[in-house]
Amino acid sequence: MADGLILETTFLIDLERELNAGSPGAAQQFLTEHESSSLFTTFTVAGEMAVGFALDTRTRWEQYIEPFKVLPCTTDVCWQYGQAFRYLQANGLLIGANDLWIAATGLAFEKPVVTKNERHYGRVPGLRVLAY
Repeated sequence: MADGLILETTFLIDLERELNAGSPGAAQQFLTEHESSSLFTTFTVAGEMAVGFALDTRTRWEQYIEPFKVLPCTTDVCWQYGQAFRYLQANGLLIGANDLWIAATGLAFEKPVVTKNERHYGRVPGLRVLAY
């Protein structure tokens, strides 16, 4: 299941802002450059997007995430989380729990994570990261 891209929270927030402002930016440009790619997000990102005020109703939230396949938490995702957590903790490189779940999902489903925070996600061994 290596085809496709996982869109991380910062990407979706930037995309939402660009769409609301009617002003194309880096997120829209990235999507144009990768128009043939399947687009995914994670269960964690979907939850984070539900917190946002711009998507404060379930209908608006569902409409926003509908174009993206939401990847679930699986036993492999949980295993990857544990492996990455142990490595990052042992090396003093821990990242936030939600970001670690996003990274673990990328590892488990063998998909790169699209983010502005390349250095942050780049701490996770084996995770492919694409900056926009």
